[in-house]
Amino acid sequence: MPNLELYELAGCPYCAKVKDKLDELGLDYESHMVPSSHSERTEVEQVSGQTGVPVLVDSDHGVEGMPESDDIVEYLEETYGDGAA
Repeated sequence: MPNLELYELAGCPYCAKVKDKLDELGLDYESHMVPSSHSERTEVEQVSGQTGVPVLVDSDHGVEGMPESDDIVEYLEETYGDGAA
């Protein structure tokens, strides 16, 4: 099973898009809820260099902090979905 972590914010539609893809692919992941205030998001900033969410970590594939929901969804599909080799 992959070692996936998702940094997310409650009510974030971009985070929901990524979670939907994770669920669609049947992938387990560890969720890290971040504070609503960008100035308090030190943990996600350490991981990705920025304070926006969602951010995906996939240590099995060397992904240390991928931002942008569209990029994450595409990565998940290519790595774990029908696009996987």
